[in-house]
Amino acid sequence: MPLRSPLPPRLRPAAAVRVAAAAALALVFAAEASAGPVLDAVRKRGQLLCGVSTGVAGFSAPDSKGRWHGLDVDVCRAVAAAVLRDPEKVRFVPLNAQQRFVGLQGGQVDLLSRNTSWTLSRDASLGFHFTTVTYFDGQGFLVPRRFKVQRATDLKGAQVCVQAGTTTERNLADFSRQHQLNIKPVVFESYEAAFKALFSGRCQAYTADASALASVRNREAPKPDDYLILPDLISKEPLGPMVRRGDDEWTAIVKWTVFALIEAEELGITRAKAAELAARSSDPAVQRLLGKGEDLGRHLGLDAQWAMRAIQAVGHYGEVFERNVGGQSPLKLERGLNRLWRDGGLLYPPPFR
Repeated sequence: MPLRSPLPPRLRPAAAVRVAAAAALALVFAAEASAGPVLDAVRKRGQLLCGVSTGVAGFSAPDSKGRWHGLDVDVCRAVAAAVLRDPEKVRFVPLNAQQRFVGLQGGQVDLLSRNTSWTLSRDASLGFHFTTVTYFDGQGFLVPRRFKVQRATDLKGAQVCVQAGTTTERNLADFSRQHQLNIKPVVFESYEAAFKALFSGRCQAYTADASALASVRNREAPKPDDYLILPDLISKEPLGPMVRRGDDEWTAIVKWTVFALIEAEELGITRAKAAELAARSSDPAVQRLLGKGEDLGRHLGLDAQWAMRAIQAVGHYGEVFERNVGGQSPLKLERGLNRLWRDGGLLYPPPFR
């Protein structure tokens, strides 16, 4: 008697493989994420080590009492709130342009949140992951008004101050070559030395990310009204936090914490109303984000309220922007590309489900 297949007619080998694969995939999605080595180290230490700039107003800079403020700083506080349940459990480590990558590579910091541009070479060859973009920027020029320069192409033959070891330096060389301007770079090791050289008269212009130029003019210029930020941007500078490769769990935590702040703005969840909406909202999207519906935190190795703590710590992305660099700040930068996608900007969080 021939042997009969133990499988029902509709579950012949190929179909059985598909069913088994689907079951395995369901188990993957159902499983909770295990903590990675960085998350374990942060929890054991009880403190997040966050690499920041040596002082860029609006992004990361200490006040007169030594307390750090800025958009990049708020990213770190949001991560600390999500992971350690306390936004104050952060130690900010100031790193200049030359130190920042070494500091992250060597484990001096767990996270680099420091006005750093996302480029192919940095993403592919340094052993890092950029998590997402927190500020879409571009490189510009700051010039004294007395020179009557109106456009970047008017800088032919000019001496331009620039910081060494940055994408800014290379972009300046490319721009000069492209437009045959014969710009003469005056290179400085530190951010501070570069812009101070402009104010002392050593250069006819200073070049950096446009957001940094606004910070410098507002905070450092002897007479801010004597200086003009030219309207031209000569590059794309997507800025965002970086982590070391090799810990996918930590990469996901940092990335989705930023997305949570953007999603919160999209859903109208402010810092002040987060707890109220968690208790009263019937919107499934709001419930999921605030941990009152589906528990999404388990996929990150966190608890259900991780995102709500991050939002309560710093506010949604719009609040973070306005407080640090927007209309409520001395910089008064326009949202521009940093608006939500539905408002014509580039901020588009993936679905929280």
